[in-house]
Amino acid sequence: MITLEGLTKRYGATTAVDSLDLTISPGRVTGFLGPNGAGKSTTMRMILGLDSPSDGTALVDGRPYAEWPRPLTKVGALLDAKALHPRRSARGHLVAMARSNGVPVSRVDEVLSIVGLDAVTRKRAGQFSLGMGQRLGIAGALLGDPEVLMFDEPVNGLDPDGVRWVRELMRSLAAEGRTVFVSSHLMSEMQLTADQLVVIGRGRLIADAAVGDVIAGSSRTTIVVRVPDPAQLAVLRDRLTAEAERVETADERLVVTGVPAERVGDLAHALGVRLHELATERASLEEAYMELTADSVEYGVAVAS
Repeated sequence: MITLEGLTKRYGATTAVDSLDLTISPGRVTGFLGPNGAGKSTTMRMILGLDSPSDGTALVDGRPYAEWPRPLTKVGALLDAKALHPRRSARGHLVAMARSNGVPVSRVDEVLSIVGLDAVTRKRAGQFSLGMGQRLGIAGALLGDPEVLMFDEPVNGLDPDGVRWVRELMRSLAAEGRTVFVSSHLMSEMQLTADQLVVIGRGRLIADAAVGDVIAGSSRTTIVVRVPDPAQLAVLRDRLTAEAERVETADERLVVTGVPAERVGDLAHALGVRLHELATERASLEEAYMELTADSVEYGVAVAS
C-alpha cells in the first residue's frame, strides 16, 4: 500500500505537487494520469525518496521507502529505463542490483525469462532498443519479488504484442494481491488495464475513482431512448427534463445526460411509455480524461483551423 498525506513539492515559487492525499491500495491496478507537467513523475520520485517533499509524507506500508532495509524486496520501480550502466550486460546489470539488496542471483535468470530477454542476457544494455530497455527495466522492478510495483510509462517503445504482455503482467500482479501503480499517457491502454484511476492536474488531485465511474461521469456518456409515439415521447421528455442534466430531442429519440439507463427505463415504465430502444453510449476514457483535465493543460498547442 502507498499512502500520501499532504504531499507537497515546491521548486522556488513553483508548486509541482500540492497537498496530495491518496491511498493506493493492493489488489488492483491504479492508473496515474495527468497532462505533461502535472506532477506525476515528481510524485513517484518522492514516493521512492529520490525527491524530498516540501511538506507531507509518502509512505510504503506505513514507512518511508528509505527506511526499508532491502527496498527492492518491498518496492519495484521503473521510472527511467535508461538509468543503467550502458556497458554492462543485461544480466550483469541485474546481478549488481540483486547483490545490493540481498536478492539471490538465481532470481536474475528468472526475471530475464519472465520479460522475454533470455536470448540477450550477455548483450550490453546500451545496445538495447527502447522496447528491450523497457523490458529490462521491468525485470529490475520484478527482481526483489516486491509487494508494491510502480511503473512510469512502461509500454514506451513496445510493439503491440509487448503492450499486451505488459497489460496482462500488470493485471496478474494485481491479482496476486500486490499494489500496482502505473503512470501512462495511453488512455486506451489504461481503459483496458486499470481498475482505479488517479488524475492530477497542475499538481492537484482531480479524480480518484474507478475507471467505470470516471467514464460514467463524463458528459459524453449519454442514454439514447427511442419512443415511436410522439405524444409519449413528449411526456417522457418532460419528466426527464426535471432530473437530467440535459435532454435533447432528435427525431423520435431522446439523448439524455446525467441519468442512468435504469432510471430512464423505470420512468418510462411508470409513465406507460412504450420504448423501441434504450441504450447507453459510453464515452471513451480519453474523452472523459480530456474533459476532466481541460483546465489543467499547461503545455497545450493551438489547433490549426
